[in-house]
Amino acid sequence: MTQQKTWTQAEMEKRLVRYADLKGLRNAFIDARTPGSDRKENFTIIGPGVSENPAQVVHIPEAHGFNFGAARQPFGCVNSQHSHLTAETFLVHTGKWRFVFGANKDEGYLDVEPGDVATVPTHMFRGFEKRDEGTGFLAVVLGHDDPGKVVWAPSVFKMAEDFGLKLLKGGKLVDTTLGEKVPEGAELELPPDEAKLKELATPPMSELAKYAIKAADIKGDPNSPLAGEGVEEAPVIGDVDGQDGIKAGPIVGHWKHDFTVRRLKLETGAIVPAHARSEQEVLFMQSGTLEFTWDGGSLILGAGDTLTVPVGLVHGFRNPASADAIAFVIRGAASPAAPQFATAQAAE
Repeated sequence: MTQQKTWTQAEMEKRLVRYADLKGLRNAFIDARTPGSDRKENFTIIGPGVSENPAQVVHIPEAHGFNFGAARQPFGCVNSQHSHLTAETFLVHTGKWRFVFGANKDEGYLDVEPGDVATVPTHMFRGFEKRDEGTGFLAVVLGHDDPGKVVWAPSVFKMAEDFGLKLLKGGKLVDTTLGEKVPEGAELELPPDEAKLKELATPPMSELAKYAIKAADIKGDPNSPLAGEGVEEAPVIGDVDGQDGIKAGPIVGHWKHDFTVRRLKLETGAIVPAHARSEQEVLFMQSGTLEFTWDGGSLILGAGDTLTVPVGLVHGFRNPASADAIAFVIRGAASPAAPQFATAQAAE
């Protein structure tokens, strides 16, 4: 692979979104004022996301084939029941959470904690609640460049109207408490009818339980091209076998993700030699410290930071700290190609 461009330090720093620099929005959705939901923050880190408020800050608008965002919520805060058109995958960064299923929250639940990963099928209702003290942070991957707008459960519309919020067709939020009015000729989004609710039926819990994995059950694959002394790459979500030698799964959905999720772990002093990828690569730092290097500079990533790596950029990793560096890696392909190592290129 021939690298297309030389990336400067300043250009790469713009592709790094530090946790401390995240700009969230508390009224991104129609449920923003309902009791229990009024303290959540929504973040759109990469791609347009699904926010219903044009005030939402998009940190990196570049199309990746998927969107990457986050939710930050305090104890007891609820994200109301909704359905997505594309994949929604959660990387639990901090806090204990419960995902609750069904339009009326009565069709099962899954509990997750830091380091766990859960993915929820398309076309079904889900919500989530922060269950322990303090503030928690969920990183979220949404499928496709345009993930579409969410479908809210009927009860959410009623609660929203009680607090002065209306949703237009097309997904724009109107806040009547600020003096905003529904534009002339505009149509309001209506709650899903009985036929739509049947389309959004919840699969049995025996199936949904297969779509979550505990941190302790995520195991490195020795066939990974990145595997080496002190380096482990573990598959998490893969619809099909990867071209890089890593098999599908362990989470395989009945719907398409069209991206893969892996977990990369480096012990103290471990390195991944310089290599390039053929698809989009986004790193989300779960814990520890990771040094990212390329011919042009280096970046130090800490917990909660997000970096998007340009396709074709020759880069390497090193753990300079005393604790393990753990990062979730989202690759923008259902079957990622094998990395091309710089040493192999030089030998050709």
